[in-house]
Amino acid sequence: MYPLLQLAAGAETLRLRDSYAPLADAFELTPQERHQLSPSGQQYLFNNRVTWAASYLRKAGLLESCGRGLVAITPQGYVTLCEVRHIDMAYLMGFESFQAFRRRTSSPPRARSLDDQETLDDVPDCLTPLESMEVSWRAIRADLEFDLIERMQQIHPARFEQLVIDVLMTMGYGCGESAGQNVGQSGDGGIDGIINEDPLGLETIYLQAKRWVNPVGRPDIQKFSGALSGKRARKGVFITTSHFTREAQEYVTSLETRIILIDGPQLARLMIDHNVGVSTVDRFEIKRLDSDYFLEE
Repeated sequence: MYPLLQLAAGAETLRLRDSYAPLADAFELTPQERHQLSPSGQQYLFNNRVTWAASYLRKAGLLESCGRGLVAITPQGYVTLCEVRHIDMAYLMGFESFQAFRRRTSSPPRARSLDDQETLDDVPDCLTPLESMEVSWRAIRADLEFDLIERMQQIHPARFEQLVIDVLMTMGYGCGESAGQNVGQSGDGGIDGIINEDPLGLETIYLQAKRWVNPVGRPDIQKFSGALSGKRARKGVFITTSHFTREAQEYVTSLETRIILIDGPQLARLMIDHNVGVSTVDRFEIKRLDSDYFLEE
């Protein structure tokens, strides 16, 4: 991770694929090591490690994404280069954003509890092979959730409003392809989209979509509730790329109008579960012995 951060410091933006060769040279890898495939056989192992290194550095705030496959060093990244000469997982755990990422991936699937300061990197022997795969799956998924939230915060607000409609339509809300409409604009009264649940529009879901970094508070929910009252609506969904304050969450429980709150992590999970904005790159099958096949007649 440290040499990758050094490479990023030497360029305005760094294309990750352009870092593979110089990093392999820095580690003095043999041709065989450079072309060793990952277990899935879909890509080179070293390239995959570089990608994950960049991902971890981004989680800690030392790199930032500048587009597909492009990263740039952050001010904190420059500070790190001046302060240390080696970066490992223990060092990254000193950053709150990286701690939050690890908390989403480090709890083992079995019921036994681990000390809060202990990560799965410290206890590999406590997991079965299947459990290890499950933990790895969670880590990959958490990384994708992070990427989705980061990307959503970069797109145009109108595009984000359409994304929200796409997610809900893919989940089964709405009747017909034209049931969802993006209506967000100046003077929209706090409504960004609508979804008709039946052909005649007798049941309608009203949407508010906020592509925010800061938390959504109670005043924002009150405005949305007022907009719903103006429409005589009974159902509303407020979606944000950030999160809701406790006051906002408590406020919706006291309303007669049904308002569902969806924050950034939950929206990312819905996108993954319903294949919106994501694509499958690998698939693994786990098989077991078929005892019935071996039964003697």
